[in-house]
Amino acid sequence: MRQQKSVSRRQRIGIALLVTLVSVLSTPLAQAGGHCRANRWVGTWSTSPQLSIPGGFGGAMIAEINDATMRQTVRISLGGEMARVRLTNEFGDTPLVIGSAQIALSDGEEYILQDTSRQLTFGGETSITIPPGAPVLSDPVQIDLPPLSEVTISIYFPQATPTTTFHSVAARTTYLSVSGDFTDVAEFPTAMETYNYYFVSGVSVLAPKKAEAIVAFGDSITDGVGATPDANEEWPSLLAARLQDGHSTDHLAVVNEGISGNRVLNEEAGPNALKRFDRDVLRQPGAAYVIVLEGINDIGFGGFIPEQNVSAQQIITGHRQLIARAHEQGLKIFGATLTPFGGLGAPYETPEGEAKRQAINEWIRTSGEYDAVIDFDAVTRDPENPTALFPLYDSGDHLHPNSAGYEAMADAIDLHLFNSWPQR
Repeated sequence: MRQQKSVSRRQRIGIALLVTLVSVLSTPLAQAGGHCRANRWVGTWSTSPQLSIPGGFGGAMIAEINDATMRQTVRISLGGEMARVRLTNEFGDTPLVIGSAQIALSDGEEYILQDTSRQLTFGGETSITIPPGAPVLSDPVQIDLPPLSEVTISIYFPQATPTTTFHSVAARTTYLSVSGDFTDVAEFPTAMETYNYYFVSGVSVLAPKKAEAIVAFGDSITDGVGATPDANEEWPSLLAARLQDGHSTDHLAVVNEGISGNRVLNEEAGPNALKRFDRDVLRQPGAAYVIVLEGINDIGFGGFIPEQNVSAQQIITGHRQLIARAHEQGLKIFGATLTPFGGLGAPYETPEGEAKRQAINEWIRTSGEYDAVIDFDAVTRDPENPTALFPLYDSGDHLHPNSAGYEAMADAIDLHLFNSWPQR
């Protein structure tokens, strides 16, 4: 009888533990930790960190932050009810001290909707010190983020902080406060504005298992130079809006990993494409597709810096490396043709440069090595002068499209490309 009684008691304890476990695993925080197989973390916004070099390409406008709050707003693509933020000290040579950080829905410009503001924590702590070269990922936080919403990240830096890690072209206004921690303040006391991102590199959301991310990987034409600031008119942002308009594509996020001035092979602005591909594409949460638009700066810079002059074949070899590395990780990779850069006074225009562009585009179109081709050249060129941008799409420098040109690029992408592959 004592043995039967003991067995019965163990059964009761087991049932109680099972009920408790089911209850714990059904909470949002447990699901966020990866225990719920119906959900996955997917990047909904991202930017590519660069080394800030004073006086260099895209030099930081804010050299140091000290006892001040920085407020940075991003437009996400895929929505969710739980999010996390990635911060980075990738190019720092000293520890980066984060005093506090908040995430909230934007109320326009430097203001936030205060009832949506949520404290970010890191391992349960509201502050963290990030070692040199390292990123950190915040704990999951419950916050309702609609698709395509404006999301503000506010970070307080309690001590002198050199802005060694940044992103040179944000296409968004970043706000720096007067002295103090204003991370949870609705009406922000702005002391300075800039158009760079600092120390923030990504936002991800907990999404249904079928959700996936498209990585837009390129240079300034992907970064959005020439588009209207604060208007979300870069071609990756416009592609994200198209995807959210359709029921068959609204599970797809778009993250922008463009760096202005970036090159496939050499470095002047940010790590070269071959160096940063793993960081910006292969380690992007939920990445399933990548669109590559790179090579214009390899051609253009080679005309200014003879020792960095590269052939069309060398650039193609670099593209082949990106294809191989994407395929090794099971990603579909699409090649975008290089847009025109000719015209009166165009800085990159030379007969040799145009010959390289034509050779690279011919390879992208005909080799079959990319999984598909997105012909941005055909969309943006002037029918009367195919080596130049269509005048209505030219931002004025004969290299970067304007907002209308970026809209034409986004509209030219066949959305069936992202539904014709088996789910991974």
